Amino acid sequence: MLTVHAAPLVLPVGAAAVREGAVAVDGDRIVALGPYDDVMAAHPTARVRRWPGVITPGLRQWHGLWLLTRCYHPDPREADELGDRPLWGEAFERLAAGMDAPRRAGSVRRGLQQMLRYGTTHLAGRFHDPAVRTAVARSGLTEVSAVGAPGILIGEPSLDPFAEGHDLPGSAHGPLVVGGRADLAVFDVPDEAALCAAGAGTCVATVLGGRLVHRRR
Repeated sequence: MLTVHAAPLVLPVGAAAVREGAVAVDGDRIVALGPYDDVMAAHPTARVRRWPGVITPGLRQWHGLWLLTRCYHPDPREADELGDRPLWGEAFERLAAGMDAPRRAGSVRRGLQQMLRYGTTHLAGRFHDPAVRTAVARSGLTEVSAVGAPGILIGEPSLDPFAEGHDLPGSAHGPLVVGGRADLAVFDVPDEAALCAAGAGTCVATVLGGRLVHRRR
């Protein structure tokens, strides 16, 4: 079903921002992008999803391999003991020493789910571990080359792509274009400057290949 995603501001990257803009999606493709009135005139029977804030391209997580294989993402039932943030470094090594395959696989799945909550649609890296590779493929996230990555992660890993990308062009997977794959993110901020300042934790929705895979409740 053709769906129009509308917001006060659309930031395509590589093209001018569109106020009171919209992105029309049919299947996994973008079929129109522009002012809301123009998009609706071309697709009057489309289902409309109205969002607050800004619509951008989905984001690219440069450190997907590290976050999935060198971090542990606690189960909500472990929150009292382990908290709700990814565990890394010595804390991860202590857990990894006694971690069986099902527990490791659960961490990977939760890590991928968390990435979707941050507007991530693309992961940089090469996932050679069969369990990780399978989980990434099932998630629908797109694996991309790590060429051009900021470098070796030396500090605390972050699920927020803006921690390494810094600005929207440096954090987005690429521009929103008609005919391109419908990988979008929506953030509850007024403009690009506010998004860069607040980060991807403001994400309210992620659309992956045309499918709404995350919506903040």
